[in-house]
Amino acid sequence: MDQHRTPPVLDMTPDGQFRDTPGANPGASPGASPGAPPPGIRPATALDRILGKVGGVALLVALAAGGLLLASLAILFVGLVLPVLIVAGAIGAASLWWRIRRLRRQGVPVRFVVVRR
Repeated sequence: MDQHRTPPVLDMTPDGQFRDTPGANPGASPGASPGAPPPGIRPATALDRILGKVGGVALLVALAAGGLLLASLAILFVGLVLPVLIVAGAIGAASLWWRIRRLRRQGVPVRFVVVRR
């Protein structure tokens, strides 16, 4: 904080509303116009505006790349899980086939019941 600047005066009414005082802020530097930037800050140049636009585009590109990364990870996960599901389904089908085969050899009638609701 600037050591040579006085802090602004906040004039409030007893009910908590701010009073609008005409004129410049008492804490502002003497001789400063109301719309001018503070003395330590220079106005934005054309290069600053261009770099701001380029930064915004770079942020959008980074977000799009992150979305593509998540999509590719999802595809990779499906690619890893799908063979496991196929093998598990084949093992389950083979187990059911083997049990039905044994029951038919023993003469037990095998019925499949479909429950419809």
